[in-house]
Parts: sequence; structure tokens; C-alpha cells
Amino acid sequence: MREQLTKSDVMKIEEEIEYRKLVVRKEAIEAVKEARAHGDLSENFEYHAAKKDKNKNESRIRYLERMLKTAEIVSDDSKEDEVGINNTVTVYFEEDEEEQTFRLVTSIRGNSVKNLISTESPIGKAILGRREGERIPVKVNNDYSYYIVIKKIENTSEDENDAIRGY
Repeated sequence: MREQLTKSDVMKIEEEIEYRKLVVRKEAIEAVKEARAHGDLSENFEYHAAKKDKNKNESRIRYLERMLKTAEIVSDDSKEDEVGINNTVTVYFEEDEEEQTFRLVTSIRGNSVKNLISTESPIGKAILGRREGERIPVKVNNDYSYYIVIKKIENTSEDENDAIRGY
């Protein structure tokens, strides 16, 4: 399945690729050169660690470039009264009689600890495109589902979006 990215996601990924190529790559190459200068490579832990870090960076660059090449660009625009990507949504869980607030994001930015809910998650799929006050079934699997009610929808400014770097 192709990764869904917003234009903002693409810009942040491009920034990370550039940073990794211009800064991290140079640092990694220097670390390998310095460790190589310490002598016998067969028992040189610093050399092996530096090579591993360099390879990890190169792997991350290839991964991000491949993601950009195959990604589907989706819009984060939505109607004012409807849930869209980057909207903050307060949801009432009927079963638990509790409210929780999430921000709906693309799958690469999903992070339940930070209440960033992916459009690919059961709740994300259920609320995308819905309106305030709607009662919606959330299907977890064939045997279990529950109901939620959308209490509030807020537009989230671009400044509040989390950076991808570090994922």
C-alpha cells in the first residue's frame, strides 16, 4: 500500500533527507575516517560502530526517498464543519463515558502517546469526513465495535504540526 502524505509531510521529509545528506553523512564519514586511523580494523570497535552509524543514515535516506517516490499526496484541506487531516477532534466514547481529544494525521505521523491518530487507525477511518454531533460505529474487528460521538472539531495550525525528524 502506498503511504499517504500531505504537502507538509513531503516538505518535512525533504528537509530531513537534505539534513542527513549534508550534515549527518559528512559527520559519519569523518567518524569512520577517524576510527580507521586508530589501526587494526578487525578489533576496532569505534570503526565498526562508525560504519554501522553511517550505514544506518544511508538506509534512512533510501527509505525516505523511496517513500517520497511511491507516496500518494493527499490534501489536508477540509470543510470547516467536517473532520479532516490535521484537525483536532474531541470524541465521546459511549462505552466508557469519557471524552478524549485527538489530532488526525497521516499514517507516518501517527503517535497514540501524543494523541496523534492515523487516518489508517480504526478511529481515524471512522471519523474522517464526519461532522460534529455524529454518532459513529468504530469497527475494531469482525467481533467487536463501539460507538463514539464527535463533540468538537478544531482546525490545527501548521505551526502545531509535529516534525517527522526523529521518527
